Amino acid sequence: MAALLPAEWIKNWEKGGKSEFVQLCRALSENKNHDVGFRDIQQALYELAYHVVRGNLKHDQASNVLGDVIEFREDMPSILADVFCILDIETSCLEEKNKRDHFTQLVLACLYLVSDTVLKERLDPETLESLGLIKQSQQFNQKSVKIKTKLFYKQQKFNLLREENEGYAKLIAELGQDLSGNITSDLILENIKSLIGCFNLDPNRVLDIILEVYECRPEYDDFFVPLIESYMYMCEPQTLCHILGFKFKFYQDPSGETPSSLYRVAAVLLQHNLIDLEDLYVHLLPGDNAIIEEHKRDIVEAKQIVRKLTMVVLSSEKTEEKEKEKEKEEEKTEKPPDNQKLGLLEALLKIGDWHHAQSIMDQMPPFYSTAHKPIAIALCQLVHVTIEPLYRRVGVPKGAKGSPISSLPNKRAPKQAESFEELRKEVFNMLCYLGPHLSHDPILFAKVVRLGKAFMKEFQSDGSKQEDKEKMETLFSCLLSITDQVLLPSLSLMDCNACMSEELWGMFKTFPYQYRYRLYGQWKNETYNSHPLLVKVKAQTIDRAKYIMKRLTKENVKPSGRQIGKLSHSNPTILFDYILSQIQKYDNLITPVVDSLKYLTSLNYDVLAYCIIEALANPEKERMKHDDTTISSWLQSLASFCGAVFRKYPIELAGLLQYVANQLKAGKSFDLLILKEVVQKMAGIEITEEMTMEQLEAMTGGEQLKAEGGYFGQIRNTKKSSQRLKDALLDHDLALPLCLLMAQQRNGVVFQEGGEKHLKLVGKLYDQCHDTLVQFGGFLASNLSTEDYIKRVPSIDVLCNEFHTPHDAAFFLSRPMYAHHISSKYDELKKAEKGNKQQHKVHKYITSCELVMAPVHEAVISLHLPKVWDDISPQFYATFWSLTMYDLAVPHSSYDREVNKLKVQMKAIDDNQEMPPNKKKKEKERCTALQDKLLEEEKKQLEHVQRVLQRLKLEKDNWLLAKSTKNETITKFLQLCIFPRCIFSAIDAVYCAHFVELVHQQKTPNFSTLLCYDRVFSDIIYTVASCTENEASRYGRFLCCMLETVTRWHSDRVIYEKECGNYPGFLTILRATGFDGGNKADQLDYENFRHVVHKWHYKLTKASVHCLETGEYTHIRNILIVLTKILPWYPKVLNLGQALERRVHKICQEEKEKRPDLYALAMGYSGQLKSRKPFMIPENEFHHKDPPARNAVPAPVQNGPGGAGMPTSLTINTVRLEEGTTEETADKLKEKSQGVVKVINKTVNATPKVTTSNGNSASNSKIIKEKEDKEKSGKEKDKEKKEKTPAATPEMKALGKDGKDKPKEERANKDEKAREIKEKTPKSDKEKEKVKKEEKASKEEKSKTVVTIIESKSTAEKEREKEPSRERDLAKEMKSKENAKGGEKVPVAGSLKSPVPRSDTSESEREQKRRKVDTHSSPSHSSTVKDNLNELKDSSAKHYINHTTPTLSKSKEREVEKKDLDKSRERSREREKKDEKDRKDRKRDHSNNDREVPQDSTKRRKDENGTTGSSKHSKSESPSDSPRLNEKEKEKNKSKSSGKEKGDSIKAEKMEKSSSGSKKESRHDKEKAEKKEKRDSTGGKEEKKHHKSSDKHR
Repeated sequence: MAALLPAEWIKNWEKGGKSEFVQLCRALSENKNHDVGFRDIQQALYELAYHVVRGNLKHDQASNVLGDVIEFREDMPSILADVFCILDIETSCLEEKNKRDHFTQLVLACLYLVSDTVLKERLDPETLESLGLIKQSQQFNQKSVKIKTKLFYKQQKFNLLREENEGYAKLIAELGQDLSGNITSDLILENIKSLIGCFNLDPNRVLDIILEVYECRPEYDDFFVPLIESYMYMCEPQTLCHILGFKFKFYQDPSGETPSSLYRVAAVLLQHNLIDLEDLYVHLLPGDNAIIEEHKRDIVEAKQIVRKLTMVVLSSEKTEEKEKEKEKEEEKTEKPPDNQKLGLLEALLKIGDWHHAQSIMDQMPPFYSTAHKPIAIALCQLVHVTIEPLYRRVGVPKGAKGSPISSLPNKRAPKQAESFEELRKEVFNMLCYLGPHLSHDPILFAKVVRLGKAFMKEFQSDGSKQEDKEKMETLFSCLLSITDQVLLPSLSLMDCNACMSEELWGMFKTFPYQYRYRLYGQWKNETYNSHPLLVKVKAQTIDRAKYIMKRLTKENVKPSGRQIGKLSHSNPTILFDYILSQIQKYDNLITPVVDSLKYLTSLNYDVLAYCIIEALANPEKERMKHDDTTISSWLQSLASFCGAVFRKYPIELAGLLQYVANQLKAGKSFDLLILKEVVQKMAGIEITEEMTMEQLEAMTGGEQLKAEGGYFGQIRNTKKSSQRLKDALLDHDLALPLCLLMAQQRNGVVFQEGGEKHLKLVGKLYDQCHDTLVQFGGFLASNLSTEDYIKRVPSIDVLCNEFHTPHDAAFFLSRPMYAHHISSKYDELKKAEKGNKQQHKVHKYITSCELVMAPVHEAVISLHLPKVWDDISPQFYATFWSLTMYDLAVPHSSYDREVNKLKVQMKAIDDNQEMPPNKKKKEKERCTALQDKLLEEEKKQLEHVQRVLQRLKLEKDNWLLAKSTKNETITKFLQLCIFPRCIFSAIDAVYCAHFVELVHQQKTPNFSTLLCYDRVFSDIIYTVASCTENEASRYGRFLCCMLETVTRWHSDRVIYEKECGNYPGFLTILRATGFDGGNKADQLDYENFRHVVHKWHYKLTKASVHCLETGEYTHIRNILIVLTKILPWYPKVLNLGQALERRVHKICQEEKEKRPDLYALAMGYSGQLKSRKPFMIPENEFHHKDPPARNAVPAPVQNGPGGAGMPTSLTINTVRLEEGTTEETADKLKEKSQGVVKVINKTVNATPKVTTSNGNSASNSKIIKEKEDKEKSGKEKDKEKKEKTPAATPEMKALGKDGKDKPKEERANKDEKAREIKEKTPKSDKEKEKVKKEEKASKEEKSKTVVTIIESKSTAEKEREKEPSRERDLAKEMKSKENAKGGEKVPVAGSLKSPVPRSDTSESEREQKRRKVDTHSSPSHSSTVKDNLNELKDSSAKHYINHTTPTLSKSKEREVEKKDLDKSRERSREREKKDEKDRKDRKRDHSNNDREVPQDSTKRRKDENGTTGSSKHSKSESPSDSPRLNEKEKEKNKSKSSGKEKGDSIKAEKMEKSSSGSKKESRHDKEKAEKKEKRDSTGGKEEKKHHKSSDKHR
């Protein structure tokens, strides 16, 4: 430390050092910091004295200056004495004697400054002796030892109570006197002191007596506390604590019970800090370790109880009684020893000493202390007092008086809370220590909740400053903690208190659902494990829940419901968790459970919503069944329960809806099932594929009709629930996001979600997603107001381009908006002008449509490539997508049906005698009101439909631009409009069919109805194969409606003429778009239309059989669904029906074990098909085989070789042609485009790429042949153009039709074909002609005989080879037939039978055939399908055309065949005569230059037909004419053995073929044959075309 006295001062002491020192001392003594001044003065004096000791300063100089300084401070003598003391020690140790002398002289000089007594205290006895203050140091030491011994070690005798009873009696009288007067504690204390002195009383004993009296007089705190406080000044500080500890010890025997008065005294003394808690705590029992052990034991016990309860015990009544007795015994033995710590804690809480109470609680396990009821109640009381002023201000409900609580008399108690901020300081803390044990005081529980409510009100009202907001946020989080740790656990321990639950909901409903659900989650999953009591309660709740659920049935819903209600008030999470687990296992519980939940409180409903979401989101549950193809039943059950519960009870939906949205965002669509159920139950909007046509029809009407007739379940009273659903969606802005997520997820299901999943499941999920979207969109459309809807749904281009919504979904969402918009605009215009004429109204309607739709027309342009709009206009596109069935037609029959139902109901009400009159009246009024509503709605719809049709009439001319071709236009129309929409929903399917009909009826320019229908029916394989299950059903509906229209036209010439006769849609010659006028001859006539319809039916059969034969799950399922849907209109033709039936029968057999769902579908269809059989008709009734000659011109030429008259002979050619149709159509397109005439004849697109109907391209060889044919035909055409051969125009037009009707017309009589071909060939080349004729005739004969009798083949071939004249032909034909008949009948019957049931051998042959065809590049699937079909067709044709059955007796068969032969002979004779005549006529007509063309063509034909020798034996599709005959036939020609031998040889050969490995030969033959056949047919066709074109040119 730096020296305070510089050496200069000492040197110049007399000059200035002395005065400097005095000044320094004055300055130091005036320093305000007492301690610093004290130390510095000490140092200054020490340094001064030390200079004296060292001899630098004289002792008298020092004593003088000290005399001056001594007055500066009171304690200066004491400081000086201290300095001397230190120097004394220091100098006594030194060896230099002079220093010691200097010290002694200094002290002697300063004796007048410091008193002797102080020096005697501080200096050594030797020093005192040398100073002369004592005589002898030794004596002095002895005396001090004696005094100390006397003071500290000698025990003084005090009189105890029994010895000095008078003194103590006086003491008790003093303490026990009436203290109400002016007596103060000081007065009494003086008396006590005098008593102690007078009677020599023991002071500790006196203190003990004071405490005893205080125990007995607890009301005099104000007297005793100051008394004890004053008394303690006379005692050691620990004395009081020891005495109290001794008192507590006294009661620590096992039997002892500490009195509460002692706890109270201890508590008061603690509160006044007269004792320390740490000092007292050690005197109390039990020890902390024992408490912790006890707590652990409680937890273990609780767990054991849980284990007992969860064990499955088949308990009888006896065991239950035993358990009860055991529990009673345990209660008796369980009386715990006195816990003094808890007693003290209770006393502290009662007097309001929260600080010390908290310290005690902190030393124990959590909630251990409050688990003791008295403590919990004491703490509750303290909270009551603390919150009183705030509660009175903000918490008391209106109209409630409440009983005010007086504050504690004690000033040291916690301060009462006046504001929410003050609650945080103490009250929240107290509540946290209470924990679940707030359940002991329901009133306090309610108060806390009400304060919470009041706080939330304040918290949610804006307008506070930023600082306040932060404080409020903190308070809010504290409130949530209190709710989690105190309120909810306490509710669990309360005894079914519904009011508390409702009270709590009052606060909870102000929290956002995210907070609420978080709290419920904590409550359910964590809180119950935090405390032994709660563990027990959880187990008991589950036990009770099991008991109730076991007994719950539909019959006892009410009593069980009450029990569930009681149980749910306290422990809803546990109860609902169990109930939901049961529902997931047993879905038959859903209805009774839903009904039994009516006694729940609002809070419980909210908890139920949370539990449902938690159950849905359970990560441990698999959402698929083990087969991975169906959604798990637990999820289906939960979804169903959701729907029912949310509809019936007012539960908040936001959480559930958000959960579904989140799942969709995550790309999971399973949970859409829930949304689907909720919307269905709450809004009454049902989505089902099983709708009847009546329901569908009702769905096209107004809202009322939909509600009455559109759904299976009559869902009534959905007004409130649908309003709730709407509010939830709008409040949380979930309406549009859910729509968009669903629309996007549809593709997500396939491309993202569906990676690993089974195709069947992917389809299911896709359907579910789509159905839910349709349902949800329907809900929004019918429930949102126009403003809401328009505000939320963006424009169509934004939906598609920004949100990437698929177009169909985007229009689906926007459609209601357009309808709303148009109607509101229309209403505005109506109000503006009062004109009431119908025309005015229509005009206004059209104006409003234009206003609303104009921006839409603009918007849709961005949705597709520009070239799309070359063919269809944006207006047409928007019109198609924006209209609905409601706009196109009024379902009058549906309205009538519902009105009649109501009439019947009213009659039933009248007839009901038991119904009370007032109820009767009500019911009748309801029915009448409904009836009026329906009629009004029908009228309104009728007006609306008329307006819409007017609008369409005006628009139609701008619809189809057809800048490329009409064909392309139809393609765009189908691709962008019809196909996407017809699979969107059942009503859309009906709408699409209706719209096509409407466009036709409106005589829309550039719209070819025929083409449209042709494209729809021609090849349905791809569309069917790419559908999901529900889409297939909707596609089926669409086809059904399309077929219905076609069937209507087909059924009656009058209808056809009226609805199609001179409509542009039925023009068969499609000119360049500029020219659309047509004379009558361009129209397709009725009979040809029937041929076309037959072709369509055939195409459908072909596609169906193909799909059934693929073996693919999706193909088979979908085609069966489609077939079931179109059953009313297809199959109509008997042989097609039989073909289908056999194929379906095969599916039934194959799939019975493998795929039961396919088996069920097939069986269902098979049964329905059988029931339709009586309504099927033979082919010749469906369309005439002999078309009537028009304008004296022979009937239109059939493409393909002509044939002789028997109807049976048609089948083969038909089949061949069928096979060739696709290639032919492609050829035709090319040929016709070269000419002026544009005939578009389509099965598939106009591109020659697609040659076969199934998209499998034909073999290379075939393609090459076709190309050659085309080239030839092109050259010939050129020639024909030059030469312009004349022909009748109607023929040509008919041929134009042939393009479409080929397959049907081929069924017509071959007479006409032969005739026309002959007519067309000029006479000059007679020989060639003859050869050709013979070939054709022989071909026909062959086909004829093949179909009727297999054995007659050989003779037919002979005739083909020889045959110089017709007569010989016939004779031989007759002979051969007679041979066959006479020969034997058995093989015939066999051959006829075999194809029908498709016996095993034929089956295997066919399989081989199919394989061969597939492996070689023949048109794979389509050709095999054709084969099969044709086999079937032919076989059935045999039955029905000949009107015979395979099982006819032989004699009958012979008769029938004879008749047939006779007829054929007659026909052929007539034909010969006609041919002759025709030839002569032609010879005259034709000029020489005309001959060249036919020569050319005949040459070509000859070339082709030259090869037909082999092609005759090739695969002709009938089952009897199998390819195995190819090689045999040559032998047959040589050997003219009997029919029997031939039959046998064929059979043998067949067997050999099927078993042998000689596949190559037959394959070669087959291919050659096919090529040749194709050439034959195309040759014929092309020729006719040449004739047509030349005629046209003329």
